[in-house]
Amino acid sequence: MSNHKPVSETLHDGVSVVFDVDDVLYEESTGHHRLSLIQNTVFGKLLMLDGAVQVTSRDEFMYHEMLAHVPLAAHDNPASVLIIGGGDCGLAEEVLKHDRVRTLTQVEIDASVLEFSKEHFSDFNAPVFSDDRFQVEIADGAAFAAETEKRFDVILVDSTDPDGPGAALFTPGFYRDLKRILRPGGIVVSQNGVPFLQPEEFKDAMRGLASVFEVVSSYLVAVPTYFGGHMTLGWSTDAAETLSVDESVLARRMAGIETRYYTPAHHRASFALPRFIETLLQEATGKG
Repeated sequence: MSNHKPVSETLHDGVSVVFDVDDVLYEESTGHHRLSLIQNTVFGKLLMLDGAVQVTSRDEFMYHEMLAHVPLAAHDNPASVLIIGGGDCGLAEEVLKHDRVRTLTQVEIDASVLEFSKEHFSDFNAPVFSDDRFQVEIADGAAFAAETEKRFDVILVDSTDPDGPGAALFTPGFYRDLKRILRPGGIVVSQNGVPFLQPEEFKDAMRGLASVFEVVSSYLVAVPTYFGGHMTLGWSTDAAETLSVDESVLARRMAGIETRYYTPAHHRASFALPRFIETLLQEATGKG
């Protein structure tokens, strides 16, 4: 039995999720976050920022595969990709599995998170740091989107929840900046939380995206770490055809890429929303 006290995540009012701690591997207060890494029997290494679970070594592939492969397989030429956030670099690792990606720019506000992840999550992110296509910008993601002159085919927003440093990444102004730097036919995918526990946050994000993009939808991923049921990933584009790419085309674009969660069939199925999430989306966008 461990001598360490369990840690609780209290991200949602009225709910506390408790993780047993086999060992405390690292603790630090950076200029932007309170960071801690624990060892848990079920989830392996578990990274928390400001008391909220960000990633675990056991189930990271579920979230990262769906955040990366769904838009990259749907796009006919995802040569230039931008990640905002994603400091653990698990998402970057999945993106760089695609030979069609020529450049990957990752914008992370906290350099210490990148260095930490490079050391402690090398079991899944080591290939990223030796890939010549990978470029890092240490900057505020919202400021980068407002100021950069670069343009991207796919933008992935791997953010924390809409409070604290992550709040700026859930505003209409930020979404307008994303559209400005998105090439024609491009796709934006954003982390939009768990609608069962965050219905208003989900609707606010979808409403803001719909005020900027012609086509706004959402798809689902199940990640054991993220308590509360279905997790949603927002889909924003002006190219409606990206939502209906044939399964055979998806399979061809994914050929040679090993996955443990993503399949072309599940890609298509993940856009089939439960009624309550579909209703929230319709209320936010005004589209049936």
